[in-house]
Amino acid sequence: MPVARILFTLPLPEPFDYTVPDGMDVVPGSYVAAPVGPYDRLGMVVEVLPDRVGSNRKLKPVSAVYDVPPMSEAMREFLSWTAKYTVSHPGTVLGMALRAREALLPSPVEVRYRLTGFEISGRVTDARARVLEQARILGLATASELAAAAGVSSSVVKGLVVTGALEEIEEPTDLPFAEPDPERPGEVLTGEQAEAAEALRAGLREGGFSSFLLDGVTGSGKTEVYFEAIAEVLRADPEAQILVLLPEIALTQAILSRFERRFGAAPAPWHSGLNPKERRRTMREVLHGRARIVIGARSALFLPYRKLKLIIVDEEHDPSFKQEDGVTYHARDLAVMRAKLEDGAVVLASATPALETVVNAEAGRYARLRLAARPGTAQLPEIELVDLRKAPPGKGKWLSPVLEHAMTERLAAGEQSLLFLNRRGYAPLVICKACGERLKSPGTENWLTEHRYSGRLVCHLTGYSIPKPAVCPKCGAADSLIGVGPGVERVAEEVRVLLPDARIEIFSSDTAQGADATRSIVERMAAGEIDVLIGTQIVAKGHNFPNLTLVGVVDADSGLKGGDLRAGERTYQLLSQVAGRAGRAERPGRAYVQTYAPDNPAMQALAANDRDGYLAIEREVRAELGLPPFGRLAALILSAPSAELVDSFALLLAEQAPNAEGIELFGPAPAPIAVLRGRHRRRFLVKSPRNVDLSAYMAAWSARLKVPSQVRLSVDIDPYSFL
Repeated sequence: MPVARILFTLPLPEPFDYTVPDGMDVVPGSYVAAPVGPYDRLGMVVEVLPDRVGSNRKLKPVSAVYDVPPMSEAMREFLSWTAKYTVSHPGTVLGMALRAREALLPSPVEVRYRLTGFEISGRVTDARARVLEQARILGLATASELAAAAGVSSSVVKGLVVTGALEEIEEPTDLPFAEPDPERPGEVLTGEQAEAAEALRAGLREGGFSSFLLDGVTGSGKTEVYFEAIAEVLRADPEAQILVLLPEIALTQAILSRFERRFGAAPAPWHSGLNPKERRRTMREVLHGRARIVIGARSALFLPYRKLKLIIVDEEHDPSFKQEDGVTYHARDLAVMRAKLEDGAVVLASATPALETVVNAEAGRYARLRLAARPGTAQLPEIELVDLRKAPPGKGKWLSPVLEHAMTERLAAGEQSLLFLNRRGYAPLVICKACGERLKSPGTENWLTEHRYSGRLVCHLTGYSIPKPAVCPKCGAADSLIGVGPGVERVAEEVRVLLPDARIEIFSSDTAQGADATRSIVERMAAGEIDVLIGTQIVAKGHNFPNLTLVGVVDADSGLKGGDLRAGERTYQLLSQVAGRAGRAERPGRAYVQTYAPDNPAMQALAANDRDGYLAIEREVRAELGLPPFGRLAALILSAPSAELVDSFALLLAEQAPNAEGIELFGPAPAPIAVLRGRHRRRFLVKSPRNVDLSAYMAAWSARLKVPSQVRLSVDIDPYSFL
């Protein structure tokens, strides 16, 4: 028998060999079930070997093969490359591609009923007559739908089947997605937009791998431009698939209607907000090549497309594209590699592209397309720095008089305001005024955040939550716990006092849990039903509010704190995106940025709208220090139940670090979050030149010692978080 080499969706380092029974059609990429221990497990055939390989070997046979198209060669190469690059088990990466495993099976069916045209002889009861009437109205319906409409039991419906008046029809419950129409007219493009769109179309017509940076200011119409690229791919190839990656579910929901208007059909969605049935449907349609356009979060990159020819990474700078748990990866970087392996195209779109992307564009690796203006009469907002040293908020307040006055004027003019503060809840810290105790999540050093509306204290890192205690858990003092610092709830409380007649809404992951709640807030804001929107980072994600003319940043300095090498760049990007929500229609917009550090280069660049000048400063500093994108970084994080255990193993690991030219090793040192979920954490940071295969170095180093069962080790290539 031939031998199939099978990779399972398990954290195993290599594939295993199984015999292929006679009559079973197995090829590289086939999805199969095969025994691992006492159970059958899902796997994918990496290679089919000739009969002689199985001679004199006691191999178990493959149990079953799924009747679906095999995984493409390009996809298999992508998964293999990702495993090596991220220093992960190949089976773990395969599991990311097969998250909705029911999609490998045919769609479940549902029995529906319709009229046959057969006339029942004799007298027809009232109950049966009502069912027949509803069947004429509904056309095709389930037994429960017919029974409910007719006010009878389902047995009456089944009885009409026996008589021949109704017939049963089995229909799949997972219906195909509507086919997009590339010939539908889009928006009329400006000259600048049309030029960028034509450059994209020309690149796509040439075929092969190509990469673009669509660099346009906020509100410049980047979406309409890449719509033209999508239409070009759909016209050119009836089997081609397109993936649009977005950083947030909120943005996914907002853009779906724009896709439907442009192409006459909604794209297939993929994100964590889908229920199991929806995920199963999307993955099955992708797997069979019937989902032509997919729009989703970073994990959509791992779906098993049949023929992926275009990937668009919208808001490519956004840190949400970095996966921090399990297999750590950056979706932007992997999207470029996937497009290359698929011999397709990738478009990176942003108003504030990452320094890595800008450097690649300047080096000629990406074709750079610029959109420097908003269409029509819309103008970029003026940005004013509010020096809190000169215009401090009143006692117990967080909004400066400058911002208060501007909000009052906007409300009187019938215009909308948006306040941004990247802190959920009411107060980010709760302390006891009697003994000074700071309330923390058990087993961590993380402060608990007060949520006054729910009356609970919450750890946003671990999810730990308790009702706010009546007494201090340390000293027992009653009514001594107070919140320190502002969160969005506290700012909303202040605005309600300032503007008692205003319609005020909080927009954060606490208040917008799920796609429906997010869509509701976005739609009401766009319709002018909210006067003041107070939100966290979610408000910066590409929303278009025509009547929004004022943006206020409550605490612009918070992102500059800590040891993150990208702190300044991220702060500039985030605040620029937030400010860009203002003035996107006819009315001019203005942004007020409250800061205690107005002389910081990021703040100065923001006020001057000098993004390129700020990036030049960042570039010079990082080049001098050999930091990304001019050098490479990797992190190795250890955790254990006790400090003694993690420290002893960290020292052993440090002794085993391979010697390599140009490699610099820092650590071990306690991670900034030194204790998390009861586990003590230590961190190594490795720096190398660009020409070093850092993944191979980290793989060789981490394999030199057997890791004790109580110690966990994770590798992060090109880390974005330094916590």
